[in-house]
Amino acid sequence: MVQFKTLDDLDATGKRVLVRLDLNLPLQGGKVTDLTRLERSLPTLKELVNKKAKVIVLSHLGRPKGRNTDYTLAPIAAALKTALKPRDVFFCEEPQGPKVIQAITHLMPGQILLLENIRFVKGEEENDKEFAKEMASWGDIFVNDAFSAAHRAHVSTEGIAHLLPAYAGRLMEQEIKTLEKSLECPELPMMAIVGGEKVSTKLPLLKNLLPKVDFLVVGGAMANTFLAAMGHAVGASLYEPELMKDAIQLMKGGKVILPVDVIVAEGLGNPKNHQKRSLSSIGEREKIFDIGPETIYHILEIMKRCHTLLWNGPLGVFEVPPFDYGTNAIAQGAARYTAQGNLLSIAGGGDTVAALRHAGVLKDFSYVSTAGGAFLEWVEGKPLPGVKALEQACHSVES
Repeated sequence: MVQFKTLDDLDATGKRVLVRLDLNLPLQGGKVTDLTRLERSLPTLKELVNKKAKVIVLSHLGRPKGRNTDYTLAPIAAALKTALKPRDVFFCEEPQGPKVIQAITHLMPGQILLLENIRFVKGEEENDKEFAKEMASWGDIFVNDAFSAAHRAHVSTEGIAHLLPAYAGRLMEQEIKTLEKSLECPELPMMAIVGGEKVSTKLPLLKNLLPKVDFLVVGGAMANTFLAAMGHAVGASLYEPELMKDAIQLMKGGKVILPVDVIVAEGLGNPKNHQKRSLSSIGEREKIFDIGPETIYHILEIMKRCHTLLWNGPLGVFEVPPFDYGTNAIAQGAARYTAQGNLLSIAGGGDTVAALRHAGVLKDFSYVSTAGGAFLEWVEGKPLPGVKALEQACHSVES
């Protein structure tokens, strides 16, 4: 179990608190189109403001590769001001230098200052020690509330945690505790659903999950490699012949659940011409785009007996109806079992969040992580630099 200090351990009154958030929000026409990540950051900000801290927010937006006004946080600052009214929120148009020092000097307890995109600074992504020292001079305390950026060893996620007293924000705390509960001490039986395009991108995830779960549902195009390994013809569907041996190894324990019927078409250009097929009747020119009704029934019947569900990746091409039916049906079933109190349902990853939103159940799961790469790396069993730094900071204080 990861040990770290939280806001419960923090006396922030009058202190300059550097807070790393993930405000990497989608923009269109200079306006934010999805406030989910911002909204999940508000509890930490409100708590620090109520404790009369001087809050300095650090965040990135995209991958600007140096200073690039297309990636300015100015629209994010406007959204943050609206979300935190009537609290005072200010924006500094620089991510480092004299203007930052001046803005922090004028900051009063209970006020918030958002700095410009921290990735405009070359040393940020290099985890440069000199930039870390400069950043440390801006504050008295560091709070990391950006689990979704914790897999990056950058100055604002890792380097700074070694130079200031470091704490986890409420979102970071919630993410870690939820994922630990689902992976380290889950209530059994446990099902994992892993979908996506290629086995090659999810192989470490599958290998790490297999010994922990009772049932491992494999869907999306990656299931085609497993079906081909079993000797089924998959028509013109995408699959990876070079990974068929890995698929066979994964299936040896009898935990892997694969489609027993599928929905096919000759292409996505004319989705109306789709057909249900058994695994023995897929045509040479046909491509698999979704799971079939028998597979849906089979998965939901097993899920009904489970108490923990971990989901990453859609089960079909959910962006193109009617190939969203399988993912929608399984997601809605999971939401139903969750509402009945029988299932702890946890999901994460960019495509997964989009698929659950499409299915209308994003708020009906027990927990949905907005972290993409960090969520995947945690579930794969990889250490996250940002989390490890918080743990080291906690142990250094204890010793």
